Amino acid sequence: MKIYTAGPLGFSEAGRAFHAQMVAQLKELQHEVLDPWTYSPKAVMKVLAMPYGEARRKAWAKLNPKIGAANQAMIDKADVIVAVLDGVDVDSGTAAEIGYGFAKGKTIIGYRGDFRIAAENEGCTVNLQVEYFIRKSGGTIVTAIADLPKALSKAAKKGAAGK
Repeated sequence: MKIYTAGPLGFSEAGRAFHAQMVAQLKELQHEVLDPWTYSPKAVMKVLAMPYGEARRKAWAKLNPKIGAANQAMIDKADVIVAVLDGVDVDSGTAAEIGYGFAKGKTIIGYRGDFRIAAENEGCTVNLQVEYFIRKSGGTIVTAIADLPKALSKAAKKGAAGK
């Protein structure tokens, strides 16, 4: 399957290390990974190296739509979205990717290894709308990275049955 990895992990050193581990596991399972964190890293690093100020702001304003369009194209190609839901609230970009993926008929699997309470009430794991889209897509939320293979296997069976 083609799997788009949604989540905020690329913003921190620790997150990048975990993201690399997750991508490696998905590849070991023979999936094609569509990773938004690999989009134009040289262009991103070039902007990050710029001093704060007007030129940097303009560089980001020029690059941001390109990143957004690349992410949209990857989601469009994906069979499944694996979304990292960790944090005190689901990352806003991740939530947008989940909503877009749901609207495009993608199966969404959430991963939440974070044990903190992050929902409106005790009846859900994360934001109720995010969780609704994940479950309504035929996906699930797993709480351990080791549970991803089983969730992906179910998604593959769902996809094969739908074709």
